[in-house]
Amino acid sequence: MEVLAPSRPPRGGAGRQAGTGQLRALSLLICLTCALLVSSPTVAASIDALFTDWLKSDLWPEARARGVSAETFNAAFAGVKPNLDLPDLVMPGEKPSPPQQQHQAEFRSPAAYFAENVVGAVTAGGRTRARRFASTLSALEARYGVPGAILLAIWGRESGFGSAKLRYDAIEVLATKAFMSIRKDEFRPELLAALEMIQRGTPGSALKSSWAGALGQPQFLPGSYLKHAADGDGDGNADIWDSEADTLASIANYLKNNGWVAGRDWGFEVAVPVSVPCSLEGPDRGRPISEWAAMGIARVSGRPFPDHEARQQGFLLMPAGRHGPAFIVTPNFYVLKTYNESDLYALFVGHAADRIMYGDRRFSAGWGKLDSLHRSDIAAMQRGLEHLGHDVGGADGLPGYKTRRSVGEWQASRGLAPTCFPDATLVKALR
Repeated sequence: MEVLAPSRPPRGGAGRQAGTGQLRALSLLICLTCALLVSSPTVAASIDALFTDWLKSDLWPEARARGVSAETFNAAFAGVKPNLDLPDLVMPGEKPSPPQQQHQAEFRSPAAYFAENVVGAVTAGGRTRARRFASTLSALEARYGVPGAILLAIWGRESGFGSAKLRYDAIEVLATKAFMSIRKDEFRPELLAALEMIQRGTPGSALKSSWAGALGQPQFLPGSYLKHAADGDGDGNADIWDSEADTLASIANYLKNNGWVAGRDWGFEVAVPVSVPCSLEGPDRGRPISEWAAMGIARVSGRPFPDHEARQQGFLLMPAGRHGPAFIVTPNFYVLKTYNESDLYALFVGHAADRIMYGDRRFSAGWGKLDSLHRSDIAAMQRGLEHLGHDVGGADGLPGYKTRRSVGEWQASRGLAPTCFPDATLVKALR
């Protein structure tokens, strides 16, 4: 499929192109609606036609403005069609809604996420590589301020230290999601960044990705690659596919650029007495760690908080409410969340890093049994809480800290013992 005629860029201004594209899209959308009543192959063909028109009239003008040539654009999309098997897609003509199932592992059972075989593989592999790359890690910590164990934990979690097989074509994934996913506005700049990578000389063979379009050993989205990829071995290149040193340097550079505070920990597992409301959780409800200690929160190790940490801000984290371990975390925890917007992900990285550095020690508190809820169930509960004036952070079906503490506040207002986590009874009462 040739998207453009390389020798003659589209004529006319961007506004005129967009207008023409809208008319074509409307016409094709009408055809598509009719096709839905006929057969799946016809539907797919209609979507392909609409996709091709979107490439020409919508994406191409912006790609050209970023310095992408017609030749590069054509080569990138040769043979590419929307991959309708990807999750979180919205068919043309439909309205987006939270999916019933939760595709991302970060939002499933915390106990499963911290399965010992998974954590153990990262920590064992991390300790082996801590010895192998000791000098590299020491140099990177001096340069970026990020502990080597944190870099190893992310590397192990993201790609199994480079062993993960990436079977998707990044252009296909990013183009599909930029064209028709629930979060297409987030994927569009990533697709444009991928085209810019190709324009700069990244070979197409390197653009194998996860189902979300993430690349290489650190699983960078293309925009992150352009901003944060770093040379760790001194050869003048930032190779996140075949260079371990560049992979580690790129992760360190990413964290530093996103605000990592050198010299501070990521957090501490703690015991939270019943007298401390679980609804105090969240990055917007921080206070000096010494104040949390004065309220009765103590480290499960029995040791006091380090003096240099006690004077600094800390934040209560209870990812499963009263049904699991609790933590006092530092701003560095939220830097880890910029890598993957999930409390459980950041907690996994911090926990694995501790085990790489200090030896295997599991969480003191276990993960309690949680009700199995669909993402759509949680979204319905969130809408109910919003109707009552609670800020749940959006009815997206994901039980983030704003949802958890809203649950706790609602429970307390009804004279119930706050758990700060959704369950089937809450869903039934609030939907």
